[in-house]
Amino acid sequence: MNVLIFGATGGTGRELVKQAERLGHEVTAFVRDPTKLENTSENCRVYKGNVADRASVERATASQDAAISALGSGTLRRRSEELALGKHNILVALEYSCVKRFIYLSADTVPEARRDLNPLRRLIISTLLRNTAADHELDEAVVRQSRLEWIIVRPPLLTNSPHTGRYRFGEGVEPKSLFPKISRADLADFMLKQLADDTFVRRAPTVMY
Repeated sequence: MNVLIFGATGGTGRELVKQAERLGHEVTAFVRDPTKLENTSENCRVYKGNVADRASVERATASQDAAISALGSGTLRRRSEELALGKHNILVALEYSCVKRFIYLSADTVPEARRDLNPLRRLIISTLLRNTAADHELDEAVVRQSRLEWIIVRPPLLTNSPHTGRYRFGEGVEPKSLFPKISRADLADFMLKQLADDTFVRRAPTVMY
């Protein structure tokens, strides 16, 4: 499958690229700085671009079968207008290029998800993570309005622990701890499985241990 990955130089993005290559997908890694993505295989094409530039995004979406967004803001202090524009450009370009499947990495900090969180996590989100939560909330709303076969994935706290392939997922999954976690490697494993699985199309599952 031809898979376009946005945010390929981030922690989760790198795992997506590595595992997608291992699975035999033809990967296009969309990056602003190609020097930040090293040791890719012959199955990976590194595409230099900026999601804020619609023409750049449209060129990258040509001939793709699916796309994954692992984009994230580099700061918690303010909201990212550039990323919001970039997500809009991605959706428009995917629809224009007739790319149906789109997997969007969100978080369990959005209002719909955090209703089920414990009071301490809700307090942390409302203070430290309110900007990223607001960005994801806006992005999710735009994704839902698209004609794509979208899947919104909402993980809890991310770690750099190894890939195990053993985790729980679904809608309404009950956390087993005060601060549920998932490794970026296992998150990438779940997201890549959604490329060919219709179970969560136009739904928003979470994934955790």
